[in-house]
Amino acid sequence: MKFHRDVLALDCRAEAERISSFVQRQMELLKREGAVVGLSGGMDSALAVSLCLKALGPEKVLGLVLPERESNPLSREYALKEAQRIGIKVEVIDITPVLEAFRTYQKRDEAIREIFPGYGPGCRSKIVLPADLLARDAFNFFSLKIVDGKGKGYSFRLKKDILLKIIAATDTKLRTRMMHLYYYAERMNYFVCGTTNRTETVQGYFVKYGDGGVDLEPIAHLYKTQIFQMAGYAGVIEEIRRRVPSPDTFSLEVSDEEFYFRIPYEALDLLLYAWENEVSAEEAGGVLGLSRDQAQRAFRDFAAKYKATQHLRILAPSLLNLK
Repeated sequence: MKFHRDVLALDCRAEAERISSFVQRQMELLKREGAVVGLSGGMDSALAVSLCLKALGPEKVLGLVLPERESNPLSREYALKEAQRIGIKVEVIDITPVLEAFRTYQKRDEAIREIFPGYGPGCRSKIVLPADLLARDAFNFFSLKIVDGKGKGYSFRLKKDILLKIIAATDTKLRTRMMHLYYYAERMNYFVCGTTNRTETVQGYFVKYGDGGVDLEPIAHLYKTQIFQMAGYAGVIEEIRRRVPSPDTFSLEVSDEEFYFRIPYEALDLLLYAWENEVSAEEAGGVLGLSRDQAQRAFRDFAAKYKATQHLRILAPSLLNLK
């Protein structure tokens, strides 16, 4: 197989037809009457809902916008603008009261106060990994970045117990959104459409029974850079296509690259494709203008994340699925 910079180029029209046919067949198999899609104001959900619309028609697609008090206001604005552009039904539900009842914010803040006692109203935070894996080798140690009410910044390397407490609390945001999606899906006899792409799926960048708990994943075979191609073809609004991909679950804005991948998407996807297809680090690096060591560094990171998140991609072990 010849590896080159355009290896991920798509025939977007043919791909849209292929995915639409897949959605139609799966809806018949699931015996459902339509699709519910969570609209995040990002490109993945915008493309997923566009493909459902193409497959099923606007009368059989419902978009849910599910903000909470720490969501970027642009997420709701862009999601509604895109829904209006394509002409689907949309519901907006603020999930903050559910999260407050579960004490999501309180549990997270209590964990943060174990290392920053002054964390409280007016403070914002995010979790990041060391920057730019291709520039330098570094372990995947998470750091907590804080900006206090006066705008002063702080950084703390996170110990495992504090990291787990923060992540556990934060992931309830995604699981609460999925609860709402399934409420509407079951009420209407619709299926829940996933919005996870291949880059995220392979590396486990999703929450089990959160954004990973769906009935159908129509774009999970597409790398993120292919999502960009398809979104342009589908006419997704420019604001979404220009937006920096982000989980939008922290009070401080954080990009996917900062929080998880450590490599810009334009290099990440090609390196991931090379790793999946057993292209050598030397060949991949040569094509991308990287050293063999840089490519190997990325390959090691992919392998570690793939192994660590294997349980997210399979059914829970049981005697039923043991041979």
